[in-house]
Amino acid sequence: MHLFPTLAWLVDVASDCPGADRLLAELGAHLIADGVPLAAGALTLEVPHPLIAKRTWLWRADNGSVIEALGFAPGGLAPDLPNDAGRRWLREVAGGEVHEDAVGRADGPLLGWTGSRPLSADDIERLRQAARFAATPLAVLAARATLRATLDAYLGKRSAERVLAAPLRRDLGETIQAALLYADLRNFTTLSETAPPAQVIAALDAWFDRTAGAVHAFGGEVLKFIGDGVLAIFPVVEASPRRACDAALRAASAAEAGMAYLNAERQAQGLPPLAFGVALHLGEMLWGNIGAANRLDFTAIGPAVNLASRLEGLCKRLGRTVLVSGALAAETETPLIALGSHPLRGIAAPCEVFALAET
Repeated sequence: MHLFPTLAWLVDVASDCPGADRLLAELGAHLIADGVPLAAGALTLEVPHPLIAKRTWLWRADNGSVIEALGFAPGGLAPDLPNDAGRRWLREVAGGEVHEDAVGRADGPLLGWTGSRPLSADDIERLRQAARFAATPLAVLAARATLRATLDAYLGKRSAERVLAAPLRRDLGETIQAALLYADLRNFTTLSETAPPAQVIAALDAWFDRTAGAVHAFGGEVLKFIGDGVLAIFPVVEASPRRACDAALRAASAAEAGMAYLNAERQAQGLPPLAFGVALHLGEMLWGNIGAANRLDFTAIGPAVNLASRLEGLCKRLGRTVLVSGALAAETETPLIALGSHPLRGIAAPCEVFALAET
């Protein structure tokens, strides 16, 4: 049949496409080569993600470009993308009729096309055949997207990439240098015992939003939420660690500013402010799998992590919100206040300690 080359590509090759954007573009190009007069195409996939509900890719036949539109979940960053976003865009591109086929689940992928001229009955039949044959490669892509989105949400982007690229064994890891940020709420036990559970969870979520949001804004990655604590890293990827250290310092300042705003809101609501401490350190750590033989955890461990945790414990005694180790202070030109050398519990040598200039 005339459409056979497209169907053969969908059966033999399409599942190896690196992403939905490439599958849409290549499928459109194959359909055009088979004589279907397409002007544009759209593909929408449901996404299991804390913020994103669905992703829509929009392809133009005239230049082969693909752009992406995101639909956010309730409570996400922006209003939800309407279900007909792809359909409306297709109409805007060519002004003609839109042909759609749902492939897979009822709430699964939606594939739509518009023609450079009115589509004939034969054209529409070819699109329907292509949609049926596209069900399997789209299911493969959806499964990959689900796995990747889940790992990103629970591990972070860099850690997820490492987990996906390596065998599931606990003896695998690498030593990396990174600026570490360890942050912890104070008096959280008291809050947990005196406030309703819903209020405690809301406070935790607001705290994590400010700290994790600041970390991500400056290129870092949250490795762990440890009770009411946060462990984040800014990996050193250049010859000098300065950029990673400066990013960690900016993230700490941003988290401090965000918490000041949050605490002002809490006090206006008659709620107590949330006190916290942040420690920054530069060092090497083992980044990889640990755990039992059949239950693994991907994390960072080592003396640098221990020092960051112990340094944060010094915040309350020194009356400072953010403390910086001498190792990190030596790699930045950011003005810092020297607080002297202090012993840290469980750390053999005293640590030179610095603080951010108060604002």
